[in-house]
Amino acid sequence: MEPVRTAAQLARNASYGLSSVDLGTRNEALLRIAEALKASMDAIVDANRKDLEVAKTAEISPVMIKRLRYDEEKIEESVRSIHSLVEQEDVVGKLLSRTELDEGLVLDKVSVPIGVIGVVFESRPDALVQISCLCLRSGNAVLLKGGVEAKETNKVLARIIVNAAESVDERFRNAVQLLSTREQFQELLRHDDLIDLIIPRGSNELVRSIKASTRIPVLGHAAGVCHTYVDRAADLDMAVRLCYDAKVQYPAVCNAMETLLVHREVAPGFLPMMAKRYAEAGVKLKGDEEVRGIISAEPATEDDWSTEYGDLVLSIRTVGSVDEAIDHINRYSSHHTDAIVTADEGTARRFLDLVDSSSVMWNASTRFSDGYRYGLGAEVGISTNKTHARGPVGLEGLVIYKYVLSGNGHMVGDYSGKSARKFTHRRLA
Repeated sequence: MEPVRTAAQLARNASYGLSSVDLGTRNEALLRIAEALKASMDAIVDANRKDLEVAKTAEISPVMIKRLRYDEEKIEESVRSIHSLVEQEDVVGKLLSRTELDEGLVLDKVSVPIGVIGVVFESRPDALVQISCLCLRSGNAVLLKGGVEAKETNKVLARIIVNAAESVDERFRNAVQLLSTREQFQELLRHDDLIDLIIPRGSNELVRSIKASTRIPVLGHAAGVCHTYVDRAADLDMAVRLCYDAKVQYPAVCNAMETLLVHREVAPGFLPMMAKRYAEAGVKLKGDEEVRGIISAEPATEDDWSTEYGDLVLSIRTVGSVDEAIDHINRYSSHHTDAIVTADEGTARRFLDLVDSSSVMWNASTRFSDGYRYGLGAEVGISTNKTHARGPVGLEGLVIYKYVLSGNGHMVGDYSGKSARKFTHRRLA
């Protein structure tokens, strides 16, 4: 059997055992991983230093270097995230509903792990820790493929996680596996009989390529084209702070703002203040004709409105109403995260109701769209899908359900024909 299929089969076998691992044991495994990360901090940082050196010689952008860096501070953040996961309620084995079909015939709907998940991610080594722990906590096996730029860091992290989990319970063996090449992951995409779900985290090109290459369901987003709309009734000082945070705090991530929409009534007062703050941070501005009449900016093209820059670049457009802002967002956004800044509750509610995105926000930065910040403990990624899970995908997005029917010799034949018994279909829970 070829190596990739062998790995997938081992993961499938592991997934059957994981479904029987109790919450206490799963939590113990996560806590053991957290301890091992802290104990191995020097080895992790050393491996990451090697990756950073290679990345710098390859002339990777400073923004991407920032995503690649996995230092003591980020390791501590990962440890805190793991402890937060441990505190989450169990998502496995939850009774979702109970229905009496007839006397003595009861149907339960129960949450269960998805099974085997394949995840590909770029740059960020912390994603490996998040994803592995989320999968273990939710009873899933996972096969991971990280970016080549984080090769050394990922190898060390995978070894730490595997050893720590297996030291708690042998049922965790083969539950976390690291694929080493892009070709291996491409091969994995062909094994729809063994893999239940693919989750890509990376560029637009990566996600679209995967969606086109597999019959396995794909959960993720193809781009993060996020907007903030500054309304005519906005507190402009608040708007400046929020729009600065949404663009500058971490421009390389998918929930960073890429397009700023401004009501033309407040544009003359707001845009010069905003442009001054952006200039201090080195943000390159692109604007429509009206914007360029107020501040200095390059001309924005039609393509700019649907571009995820992932860098200190921002497109700006003026609009005449909240409805015009909504129309622009629904046309050009990637349905990821979009925000409105306004003191008018009616306008805010219209925006929140009509913008078709996985997260919508009122007087808050788009950067809040994140599993940890939402209180999910962590996330495997952000989904713009309209099936199964949407938005930041935490533990609840990694389970599905099955029906469990309990009877006492009940037969379908008794419910057909002239003397058929009638179903009660009485909801019990």
